[in-house]
Amino acid sequence: MRWAWAKINLYLEIVGRRADGYHLLESLIVFAGCGDRLSLRLDEPPGFRCAGRFAGQLPPGADNLVTRSLARLEALTGPLPPFQIELDKQLPVASGIGGGSADAAALIEGALGLGGRKLPSDAYKRLALDLGADLPVCLYGRPALVGGIGERVSRAPPLPAAWLVLVNPGVALATPAVFAAREGAFSAVRPWSVLPTTAPDLAVCLADRTNDLEAPARRLAPEIDQVLNVLLDQEGCLLARLSGSGATCFGLFAGPVEAKSAAGRIAQSQPAWWSVACPILHGKLARHWRQDP
Repeated sequence: MRWAWAKINLYLEIVGRRADGYHLLESLIVFAGCGDRLSLRLDEPPGFRCAGRFAGQLPPGADNLVTRSLARLEALTGPLPPFQIELDKQLPVASGIGGGSADAAALIEGALGLGGRKLPSDAYKRLALDLGADLPVCLYGRPALVGGIGERVSRAPPLPAAWLVLVNPGVALATPAVFAAREGAFSAVRPWSVLPTTAPDLAVCLADRTNDLEAPARRLAPEIDQVLNVLLDQEGCLLARLSGSGATCFGLFAGPVEAKSAAGRIAQSQPAWWSVACPILHGKLARHWRQDP
């Protein structure tokens, strides 16, 4: 079993646009201790099975990022041992937390391991970026500074221990639509060089940054306004912001007690929303993690 951890953009600033239309970004990305679970079964007929809370949101058949990733991988490696893919889909789809990309990263790593295969570094990077802007950082699997169109990934400076409350109001947002709705000037490039030592310090540093996709996402999905207000109303919430292109938002908390209490209150008052408390994960993420986060 392999975990596919939720990807969170602590900030995401759009700093330019290439001639081919792709936007250039600067982002600080972390992974949260909640995610999908993916298993590759050699003892079952080949195919793809999906269960879990959000299984119904995935496109049917081969039209999903996991199965497309396997096809693209085998085009580079040749046939791999036949296996069944079982996905426990616990992250909402099209929600700004990279669930599909994290699933694809787990699939690529697992399939290469089962087949005893390796890809040259350049081919590995091309495969990742061809499958989506979040794939490179999901394969990198640790807190990272990301630039360009997602291809520039480097290790983030040390970050303090902190917890997140993730909330999605049940609205799917297509990333291209959010980018298309963005207005105004591009942000200036500002390297992240601070070293916060506590969660409140981190919140102060992040407050000086933005998610430049938050405003267009809020216009497309006004429910985001309510989510952010609910998060900010929670005791102990240090910062509330949209992740990626949304509609998932996160609240930053210092520790598990405050975060779990807030997530519980939100779940009680808004049972139709998806809400979960989880830690920010540090270091290289273990795909095989036998304990629940």
